[in-house]
Amino acid sequence: MIQGIQKSLQRVSLLIVIVGLLCCTSTAADGPPNIVFILADDMGFSDAGCYGSEIRTPSLDALASGGLRYTQFYNTARCWPTRAALLTGYYPQQIHRDALPDLPGGSQGRRQPWARLLPDLLRPAGYHSYHSGKWHVDGDVLTGGFERSLNVRNDGNFFTAKGNLLDDKPVEPAADESGYYTTIATVDHAIECLQQHRTRHSEQPFFQYIAFIAPHFPLHALPQDIEKYRDRYIAGWDQLRQERYQRQRASGLVSTPLSALEADLGPPYHFPEALQKLGSGEINRPLPWDTLTAEQQRF
Repeated sequence: MIQGIQKSLQRVSLLIVIVGLLCCTSTAADGPPNIVFILADDMGFSDAGCYGSEIRTPSLDALASGGLRYTQFYNTARCWPTRAALLTGYYPQQIHRDALPDLPGGSQGRRQPWARLLPDLLRPAGYHSYHSGKWHVDGDVLTGGFERSLNVRNDGNFFTAKGNLLDDKPVEPAADESGYYTTIATVDHAIECLQQHRTRHSEQPFFQYIAFIAPHFPLHALPQDIEKYRDRYIAGWDQLRQERYQRQRASGLVSTPLSALEADLGPPYHFPEALQKLGSGEINRPLPWDTLTAEQQRF
């Protein structure tokens, strides 16, 4: 069985060690750098510990302390437009991956042939490119220039490999998937790619793209991780939001006043249908915590 977040962190730590070793064995000190790009799906910037979160993220915090943290930045805030922009260098609207008036877009738009993906642009510089995790870009992964890929596609259930593709070919899930967890499977595949790169192409640079499904809705944390934080969140989002804000002010990350909750804004799904799937504990607005029922607060 999976040993929860400790096992996840062990894998992330191993990934960081492998990347460090590979960087040390690259062709020359002034040669092309190795690149590891880690993308979380729909994660708020304040969800990392180094940005004021109550969630423990020691591996991310370690990367931040030894690297560069942005204090002014923009992203398109949604899944597929963000991926299209990152992998092509174009605004998603330019390549029909997000909507504009009178322009086909959103998830139905098709990227133009001239909008090549990053691996195609890196190949002339000697790079080998690998993909682990969510894809959600039109076209096959290997056609986009990656040499290896684990395409995890069942984002409605983190506990099964059903629907996944390995190098663009369907994966046959194990008969017993009780030990399967998508986040760990994604990291395991990335580690395997980097270990293979070190064996076969140690003199050439690599681009490793790791695209986690988490923490995209629905939130499918491991049960032991949910229990670890359950009491922490029973205080409610009003208090936790204020505490995050105070930590951000203390660290110098923000200086502006905390905006009010916008209780009239909610998710774009049809709420009665969502209630049938999620149960009566679900609400679709950021209402004041003390106005919720005990069932809604537990949910």
